[in-house]
Amino acid sequence: MDAILRVPADGFKFDNSSVSCCKPGNNLESGTKRFTCFYESKNPSPTESTESQNPSPTEECSEYHPVLKYINDMLMEEDLEGQSCVLEDSLALQAAERSFFEVLQDGQTPPPSMTNLLQPTSEESTRRYRLRDDEEEDDLGGGRRSKLPAISTVDELAENMEEVLLVCQNNCHLEEATPNKPGREKGSSNRTKPQKSDQAVDMRSLLMQCAQAVASFDQKRAAEKLEEIRAHSSSHGDATQRLGYHFAEALEARITGTMKTPMSATFSRTSMFDILTAYKEFVQACPTLIMCYYTANRTIIDLASKATTLHIIDFGILYGFQWPCLIKALSRRPGGPPKLRVTGIELPQPGFRPSERVEETGRRLKRFCDKFSVPFEYSFIAKNWETITLDELVINSGEITVVNCILRLQYTPDETVSLDSPRDTVLKLFRDINPNLFVFAEIHGMYNSPFFLTRFKEALFHCSSLFDMFGTTISEENNCRTLVERELIIRDAMSVIACEGPERFARPETYKQWQVRILRAGFRPAKLSKQIMKEGKELIRERYHKDFVIDNDNHWMFQGWKGRVLYALSCWKPAKKQ
Repeated sequence: MDAILRVPADGFKFDNSSVSCCKPGNNLESGTKRFTCFYESKNPSPTESTESQNPSPTEECSEYHPVLKYINDMLMEEDLEGQSCVLEDSLALQAAERSFFEVLQDGQTPPPSMTNLLQPTSEESTRRYRLRDDEEEDDLGGGRRSKLPAISTVDELAENMEEVLLVCQNNCHLEEATPNKPGREKGSSNRTKPQKSDQAVDMRSLLMQCAQAVASFDQKRAAEKLEEIRAHSSSHGDATQRLGYHFAEALEARITGTMKTPMSATFSRTSMFDILTAYKEFVQACPTLIMCYYTANRTIIDLASKATTLHIIDFGILYGFQWPCLIKALSRRPGGPPKLRVTGIELPQPGFRPSERVEETGRRLKRFCDKFSVPFEYSFIAKNWETITLDELVINSGEITVVNCILRLQYTPDETVSLDSPRDTVLKLFRDINPNLFVFAEIHGMYNSPFFLTRFKEALFHCSSLFDMFGTTISEENNCRTLVERELIIRDAMSVIACEGPERFARPETYKQWQVRILRAGFRPAKLSKQIMKEGKELIRERYHKDFVIDNDNHWMFQGWKGRVLYALSCWKPAKKQ
């Protein structure tokens, strides 16, 4: 157990050095399958059966079988196909509200957008970028969306759920998940392919040259570079080609002043069915969320080992994917489970029922708790986080209180948007709650500069690693890869590159910047358990690609790809008890 995780000798790199987008070999030595089933044994021995009745907290928190069961319940809902992504709707509404407020402040309407990129007609350049699509504005205003027909028969439902619900078993989708498969399948011949060129191109250099032209308002040169980039890029190619394609879309959106692009609109409507399918693919290919949830849940279980009531205030609960594993682990706690109180907090949805989705999440968690006989109480708040007050949170004395915020605080505006930094206001609220534990995880990103060119360069480095990561772990022929990239890379990249001012909703910071904010809010760091870190490293080594790395520095846990830090997690406690 001395060598739990083999990582590069140089460890993580915190500089701006680039990462290769070439597709490396997979970690399939000794016949080890990258995606393993955590319940592969259908006929367990008596010993295994006895051990399975009393699993350790590590096994409960590391498995994703409870999450798939939770997804199963969601897929049984009839109107699932007609529902769009919660986060997309919330961010769209948030950006629209800020744009409208800014227009009222300035007392003028946004300037007209350019309609032709290659033939600019205006000599005057504009620095304001607005949403131009009338249909999108109507939708954001609360217009009703058309519903897709629901699945009507059990047979049809089972057929559509099969790929989502089944955990990878022996020989299940192994070939489909192999990323280094030579050639393409026959059914993929209709996909966009880049034009062949005898001369290799440096895609990042082309993108930087195009960004420099955009920053200096040289529209002719920008158009020429965009045309050259598109000749060597593809939305379904390798990692470098996809990077070039989507960054070119974002640069064009910045020039034309519209967020509507052919491949990916930032505020696109993605059905929940597609989200769940992509989520299943993502957790099997990348450990990012699994490790965040695992570390958080294991720490919470250790904290609440003797608690009678556990109150979790989850800022950014979304669909509640983090909690099925925790609920199952609590149900098997010696002496019985505690009462679980969950306060789900989300951004409001557009329309007449801003809290509809967060209410649905509570109902699903209630059904899941009933299955495992865990006492459950749920409350919810659907507001912009900086407007929430302590009086709206019902906190009882004598209960263990945990504030949880995983990969969502970057969407809260900072002091560059408002002098009363909403981000610091939310952190102050976390401190006013006076929790027993504050669990925080965020992207480690340096692309929040007010200067476009600096921001573009850092976003290019960060997204190159992400595209390379997905290109290595998910095959090009897998349809889920496009959706995963759009939800986790393209949406934020579009915001960072194409938008300015309040419309730029993605504002990540480095872990050191987050640390300064959290310390200033009145928290002190809590060291992560060495045992949890040891178990986490073993999970990465056994289940995921060899280029995923995990390390810790004092109270921070880092996750990265090929030595570059991408995500950071830490736990905190109030500096002074109130």
